Amino acid sequence: MAKKSRGLRAANKLQSRRKASKVPNRTHLKKKHDPLAGSSQAKGIVLEKVQIEAKQPNSAMRKCARVQLVKNGKQITAFMPGDGAQKLINEHDEVVVECIGGKMGRAKGDIPGVRWQVLKVNDQSLQALLGGKLEKARR
Repeated sequence: MAKKSRGLRAANKLQSRRKASKVPNRTHLKKKHDPLAGSSQAKGIVLEKVQIEAKQPNSAMRKCARVQLVKNGKQITAFMPGDGAQKLINEHDEVVVECIGGKMGRAKGDIPGVRWQVLKVNDQSLQALLGGKLEKARR
């Protein structure tokens, strides 16, 4: 290991050496690998509807959708919450997705690898559509 710098301009050298050996900031890594790029919600287009098998000990087919984000073109898998939500969401619909809220941005519950859920369909709340308060808009 090199000796510590002493004398004139030593502070500069010490600072640069410390900066080179530092571990990168964790929030920076989250934004780098986060398809939503740090934002809480994002718009996307439904590419297809898929069913994902739940983790052990549950045995269910969770209804999800492959969504391509408008802002950067990345594809994510989003969970469709509620009973009968897959009947209301079709291909080429515009949806708003948000984080499910698992620990540290990871998947929640028994759905492996799914970190987002559908919030709105064609600018209408999915909960209102499921509750029968609204009818689905035609696009």
